[in-house]
Amino acid sequence: MSGHDHDHGHGVGQDADRRWLGLALGLIAAFMAGEVVVGLLAHSLALLSDAAHMLTDAGAIALALVAMRLAARPPKGGYTFGLKRAEILSAQANGLTMLILAAVLAIEAVRRLADPADVVGLPVLVTAVAGVAVNLVAAWALSRANRTSLNVQGAFQHIVNDLFAFVATALAGLVMVTTGFTRADPIATLLVVALMVRAGIGLVRASGRIFLEAAPSGIDPPVLGARLAAVPHVVEVHDLHVWQITSGEPALSAHVLVAPGRDCHAARAAIEELLRHEYRLTHSTLQVDHAHGGPADVHCEDAHGVAYRSA
Repeated sequence: MSGHDHDHGHGVGQDADRRWLGLALGLIAAFMAGEVVVGLLAHSLALLSDAAHMLTDAGAIALALVAMRLAARPPKGGYTFGLKRAEILSAQANGLTMLILAAVLAIEAVRRLADPADVVGLPVLVTAVAGVAVNLVAAWALSRANRTSLNVQGAFQHIVNDLFAFVATALAGLVMVTTGFTRADPIATLLVVALMVRAGIGLVRASGRIFLEAAPSGIDPPVLGARLAAVPHVVEVHDLHVWQITSGEPALSAHVLVAPGRDCHAARAAIEELLRHEYRLTHSTLQVDHAHGGPADVHCEDAHGVAYRSA
């Protein structure tokens, strides 16, 4: 016997999400072009690193938009879940891009600390302050989209990190204008690098957990298994698997044994109600059978994981 519940909530509509991401992409791309010009003229690695970070921002948002279109396609052929995990691929690509770019910028920043460049402070300060304003607007636009999606959250993380990066660059520009200390430029770059590494690792870890079918954050499988086994008339739960199809869409499957003579349908309904209300897990596939008792009662020759039994 099996139980299914397909009442999935997807938050903000994807059309609205695409509009907000498109607005952010336009702002980022326009400002990035100007920043590259100013960075080259002022010989500022901090501005060029910010521009490079904005390039990854633009790439992240573009990937998010493409992934959203792919994920919206209905299941077809061999892709029985559709292409929902295209969003997770996008998030992982964003994280890896951040880490690679951070390594390149860190090497150049260290080189400039040893051999400072002649950086013009005022253009750095003015451009960085403008960058703070642009990123505030872009961050606001992305905050209006559905950030429960790891894909959208990845793009949002790019923007927020860039916002902090511009603050660091503005402070470096102010220091250079007031003191002439040009090493402030590579120091600001290293601060940007630290932010990028933190965000990149977070995205790679989160997307990796989904690809490796790890339990969603906040769900402890042993605790969940014990709760299911405690449902009235349930004797045992095994082959318990809980994972995420994509961000915000958890799923569960399990083999449930019910006491002889008890109603399997009622037990299944009780489990689904528990999953829905206590775990907000609405996509479940349950194989429910009667337990016959005795050592010969083997329902699964190769059960996966722990068997949870009622007390």
